[in-house]
Amino acid sequence: MKIARQVALGVAIALAAFGQASAQDWPTRSVTVVVPIPAGVASDIIARVVFEQVGKQVGQTFVIENRPGAGGTIGANMVAKAAPDGHSILVYGSIAAANALYARLPYDTVADFTPVVPFGETPLVVVTAAGRYNTLAELIAAAKAKPGELNYSTVGIGSAAHFGAVRLAVSAGITAQHIPFKGPEWLADTIAGRVDFSVPPVTTVIGSIRDGKLKALAVGAAKRAASLPDVPTLIEAGLKADAIYPFYTGAYLPAMTPRAIVDKLHDEVVNALALPSVQERLAKIGVEKLPMTVAEFDRFFKDDVAANLELVKAANIPRQ
Repeated sequence: MKIARQVALGVAIALAAFGQASAQDWPTRSVTVVVPIPAGVASDIIARVVFEQVGKQVGQTFVIENRPGAGGTIGANMVAKAAPDGHSILVYGSIAAANALYARLPYDTVADFTPVVPFGETPLVVVTAAGRYNTLAELIAAAKAKPGELNYSTVGIGSAAHFGAVRLAVSAGITAQHIPFKGPEWLADTIAGRVDFSVPPVTTVIGSIRDGKLKALAVGAAKRAASLPDVPTLIEAGLKADAIYPFYTGAYLPAMTPRAIVDKLHDEVVNALALPSVQERLAKIGVEKLPMTVAEFDRFFKDDVAANLELVKAANIPRQ
């Protein structure tokens, strides 16, 4: 027993030493940043802005690799199965939603990833065609007057816009038809009034709102968005806090990555996010600050995973 304890202690010391050495050297080569959505979407833009700066800080190249498909789970699985050495990073904005939507995944969302750092929150915003509804109260009243007849557009089942609209409907006590699109038609149909409303990330519609093509009725956040200071929050518009669907983008590493590497990646990202040049670029696309320690983000992430599962159950959304 004594020999066994000595061996175990020796292994623990060796692993700790390995983690410290790895962190000092990390990264030793180019780093692959897997973004499981197409290029040009919010999380992709955020990853490119942040890791361009992180690369400068650590003197290595961070290669953004877009691997869309199956609601982002294909790209997520790549990182879940990658070596836990800090050279494969997942940047994902819907990992908790995908976990709730897909009954069978090739990875365990909680056990196979280490949440490292959030880049920021991109608030969702309730929008409708200009002149359609003037307030959220008007939209809700119309939905209650014609149960199930109003519809909303999204970029697909399980997207932030989908779950955001579902959470809004559950909180407001209304029902509406979901119309998922595979391309930009969701926006065109909303602007044209062929769709009653949508609840997309502000990043995707800020230009149309500023051009007067869309009317912003409420922002899904605890406070008003800096990019839309005149638009009330869902709470200010009369709903409870449970109407808010948090949409954030974060960085994740494979489980078992040495804590020293996790901490170093966290700190390098935080340092990049603190730069005015990075803040300005992210603010232009509607990203709000969401500062957290590694431990805080871990708790936040696990709570969000549980909340998404509860939402799917409450709204009777069929799991894929």
